[in-house]
Amino acid sequence: MYAIIETGGKQYRVAPGETVEVELLDGRVGETISLSRVLMVQEETGARIGNPVIPGAVVKAEVVAQGRQRKVIVFKKMRRKNYRRTKGHRQDFTRLKITEIQPA
Repeated sequence: MYAIIETGGKQYRVAPGETVEVELLDGRVGETISLSRVLMVQEETGARIGNPVIPGAVVKAEVVAQGRQRKVIVFKKMRRKNYRRTKGHRQDFTRLKITEIQPA
């Protein structure tokens, strides 16, 4: 069984027992959160596809870690113009361990 969920403007394929890194979510390490934007659920009997979401379907996950990814360097340059700009960015993330998929 697996599900496709949407969080942080992105879609993720998840299954029970998997760990996934998503955009920053509220919650402390060890808490259980519910993700209700379930777009599709694949079961043994077949697939259920939402329009756009499946009403009543919930994916439960445990917060494993909160953190920041490695720094990405952005460098801009215009040749012969003495123009150089360097910026860095670190994206926040939440690491989730999927515990249960409730197909509704």
